[in-house]
Amino acid sequence: TVPNPAFDDVPIAKGESGNQVLKKWGEPTKFSFIPQDHVSLGEKLDLIDIDRGTKVSQSGFYFLKNECALLELALISYVMGKLVKRGFVPVITPELVNEKIIGGTGYKARSEKERQIYKVEGEDLHLIATAEITLVGQHANEILAAKTLPLKYAGFSSCFRVERGSYGKDVRGIIRVHEFDKVEMVTFCKPGESKKFHEEFLAIEEEIFQELKIPYQVILICSGDLGSAAAKKYDVEAWVPSQNKYREVTSTSNTTDFQARRLNIKYKEKNATELLHTINGTACAIGRTIIAILENYQQSDGTVLIPEVLQPFLGKEKISR
Repeated sequence: TVPNPAFDDVPIAKGESGNQVLKKWGEPTKFSFIPQDHVSLGEKLDLIDIDRGTKVSQSGFYFLKNECALLELALISYVMGKLVKRGFVPVITPELVNEKIIGGTGYKARSEKERQIYKVEGEDLHLIATAEITLVGQHANEILAAKTLPLKYAGFSSCFRVERGSYGKDVRGIIRVHEFDKVEMVTFCKPGESKKFHEEFLAIEEEIFQELKIPYQVILICSGDLGSAAAKKYDVEAWVPSQNKYREVTSTSNTTDFQARRLNIKYKEKNATELLHTINGTACAIGRTIIAILENYQQSDGTVLIPEVLQPFLGKEKISR
């Protein structure tokens, strides 16, 4: 696969050390006590059970319980509500997809060693790594009317990742796992509008973390760290106190016509048809957002406050035992 050429304003560098911090929002959370990590908080407050997740599956799986289960549902409702008001169509997508769609969206690995997607043995079915795959793939071999554009989707799904090559990284906790839930944004638009919608996706991701009052920074991804499909990509990284650093919680990519070309998705204006552009972005990766909430909202007595915007969904202000 020939990668999508990077835009001119993307920094040229080999790997993630070449990524640029564009802005920071909020100050890293300060504590008058030694903060616990999400694993300790999750165990003491009976919110996350990693041991039993490992027992029923294997390492890289976990149970969310009590207020954490409700926090997930609250985040989904809060984020979906925000996106629907902005004209996104809410979707719950299939989580098994055929190989043609995997390849067309740019998720097919070059070799078995690099494969990050689970395959169902004996079937042309794969577990999706993101709802982007199904949200984009649903319009394969279609010609959309120009008047229907931009077409915006907000898709909820579980996501599954082999996480090859990450052995030994983030072993503790639920930062790097094989299964997690996510609300994903995808827009189909005319070629001249994709840059504008890409910036809009970043603004939505920032707004969510500002309303959750979680400190974050925005990263512009360099050419060597882009992946094959994206011409430009931003990451949002939230502050994780136990690690004393920012960690990725969302990203958004302008894939221009890379996916549309492979999946034959066009739009018709007057009598001409043309390839359209696709943009994708994480509205909310639930597990990592919960980590950021637990760690940034913890109190000296071991309780955790619930972000104000989520309190109406849970009917309480804090998590305690």
